[in-house]
Amino acid sequence: MSDRHDPALSRYIALVRSLPLLDRDTEHALAVAARGGDRDAAERLVRANLRYVVSIALSYRRYSVPVSDLVSEGNLGLMIAVSRFDPDRGTRFVTYAAYWIRAYVLNAIIRAWSLVGGGSGALRSKLFFRLRRERARFANLLGTGAEALEAMARSMGLDATKVEEMTRRLDARDLSLSTPLSDGSAATLQDVLESVEESQEAQLLVQERDHRVRGRLAVALASLDARERWIVEVRLMSDEEMSLADIGRKLGVSRERARQLESRAKTKLQKMLSDLRPLVLDEQPTVARVREAERVTA
Repeated sequence: MSDRHDPALSRYIALVRSLPLLDRDTEHALAVAARGGDRDAAERLVRANLRYVVSIALSYRRYSVPVSDLVSEGNLGLMIAVSRFDPDRGTRFVTYAAYWIRAYVLNAIIRAWSLVGGGSGALRSKLFFRLRRERARFANLLGTGAEALEAMARSMGLDATKVEEMTRRLDARDLSLSTPLSDGSAATLQDVLESVEESQEAQLLVQERDHRVRGRLAVALASLDARERWIVEVRLMSDEEMSLADIGRKLGVSRERARQLESRAKTKLQKMLSDLRPLVLDEQPTVARVREAERVTA
């Protein structure tokens, strides 16, 4: 349903336009009270200025964003303006609030134009609206060919290739994955997208491999004596590898003796786990325990 035929929006516009305006003294008194935390005063200030939100939102309806959405965003900007307005500066509230209302409305247009990437922000907003204006101006003067593109690039101080890329992005609109492939089709774009994940069969094989390696590794570790097992755990299987000097101090032995114990433990594990090496190196490991086994058997 278009905004023009939206009865709820029409009723809302009629309602806000019927709300009484505030004279300067009343507005100042409400602004002072709102700054002091008076929520009723802040609400009265918001209600009295809702008509200006509608006016600003309607001025941007040509951007194909529902006016109701622009009004909602503009209302947020109005509330921000109430919370930040300083009545002692002598400025009328609507003059100050218009900045915030317009900023929120323009940001809503940018977000609605493309939900994927790009962000918003003042720089992108300025570029977005300037690009639209310049393209319309040069299209009226020179048409839509290469000459217009070159002229627009010179006007904006940008490279023609960059302007062409920006124009393509401006024309590109997001497409829902729920969009039917054709009229009356139950299949959607999502149904024909190729998955980048491994198949269920491949995932099952990795799980089975992981289970086998963990089981064999647990048996191999259990066959080591207490000192060897501890060295393997803190030296080969820990995220933060302990130095041989620290291991020696913990065990009350020299650094060289710690190295010999590590070497002996690795030799035992290599003999017991040598048949797992082809399994571990068969494909890029994706499981933490597989990586542990690869390091132990190296």
